[in-house]
Amino acid sequence: MKIGLRQGFFVCVLSFLISTNVSAAEKEPTREEILEMRMDYYIKYSSEMLPWYYLAAIDQYERNLQEVRSDLPKREGVVAFQFSDDFWVGLLNPIRDDRNSTSITFFDGSGLDGNNDGFADLKHDDDVMFTLTNYLSERVVTEEDFEKTLKDYYTRDEAVKQIMTNAEIYKHYNTVDLDGRAFPLALQHNYSYRSTWGDRRGWGGRRMHEGTDLFASYGVPVKSTTYGIVETKGWNDYGGWRVGIRDVNNTYHYYAHLSGYAKELKEGDILEPGTVIGYVGSSGYGREGTSGKFPPHLHYGMYKFNGRTEWAYDPFPLLKRWEQQEKSAKKNPAAN
Repeated sequence: MKIGLRQGFFVCVLSFLISTNVSAAEKEPTREEILEMRMDYYIKYSSEMLPWYYLAAIDQYERNLQEVRSDLPKREGVVAFQFSDDFWVGLLNPIRDDRNSTSITFFDGSGLDGNNDGFADLKHDDDVMFTLTNYLSERVVTEEDFEKTLKDYYTRDEAVKQIMTNAEIYKHYNTVDLDGRAFPLALQHNYSYRSTWGDRRGWGGRRMHEGTDLFASYGVPVKSTTYGIVETKGWNDYGGWRVGIRDVNNTYHYYAHLSGYAKELKEGDILEPGTVIGYVGSSGYGREGTSGKFPPHLHYGMYKFNGRTEWAYDPFPLLKRWEQQEKSAKKNPAAN
């Protein structure tokens, strides 16, 4: 009888723990719900001078930095934007986690109480967003003011360029749900590729290969892999006729050795995944117009800006994922 009671007790405890974990898992917000919550904050704190896409652009830039920088804490919350302790509580404030509005003001801190709970809490989304929009509102009347304020705060032109890119893309599509991707070559064409990251290159000096080569016939259409803005179009002695597209994830996508461009493609165009931007060729490794020094292929590279420098990383795993996703979508069109 005692053994039965003991077993029953443990069964009850185990059932409670399982049900608690299941309930917790059920409460985890979906990706769509997270994006909706972010948009709610952007709309809530937007104004005529600070449209929602400005706020979304800054927040996304901060999120991107936290994903690739080990020296930056990853902020817990709906929004990613975070101020430094010095900015929030004041440089000379001895209480580094101060939440008292009176003492924060006394020490020339900028943290504000956005939800009227009596505290200026750096960990609270409303307080952060209210402080951010107050900081911007005091300085921004025109788009030029916005860019100047960004430059004063981040000090780098590259940061301003990335944030303005984000804003343009968000404004164009009127959403922050822009995670879609596409494989750069149409699946019906014959092509081949393997991981060529780090391979040695000799033309123009000894250097490593920063990307993946996708071999295909001349004229095979090349597609944008992402939502983004055409930042660069033209000749490069290494890459030949090339296109550079920057997305909202601080990533620059580089398409090189093209035989030509899609009709009317120009710098500043805002594109979606799957948009044809050019055609496979063998241009490059010489002065403008040089072609045929190697088999036709697309060189595809990805470069991440981390707030300090822009560095290349291996696109091969992502290419395999995007290729598989498109193959699956073709096999199961009803699921998409």
